[in-house]
Amino acid sequence: MVRTIVTVVFILICLALTVIILMQEGKSAGLGAISGAADTYWGKNKGRSMEGMLVKLTRALVVLFMVIAAVLNIGRF
Repeated sequence: MVRTIVTVVFILICLALTVIILMQEGKSAGLGAISGAADTYWGKNKGRSMEGMLVKLTRALVVLFMVIAAVLNIGRF
C-alpha cells in the first residue's frame, strides 16, 4: 500500500519535472549578456523572476526524484 502511494508520487514528480524543464528558457537566451543586456532589471533580479522560480523548483524536484528513486530501489516496504 505504501509502496503504491510512493510510486504514484514518483510518477507525479516525473511528470512535473518534464513540464517544468520544458517551460524553462534555453541557455542560448542568455547570450544577450555579451552585449550588456545582463545589466537590465531582469538580469539583476533573475532569482525573483519566473525563470528563477522554475530553476529553484526544478532543483527541489530533482532532489525529491533522487531520494524517492533510491527508496523505491532499496526499500522493500
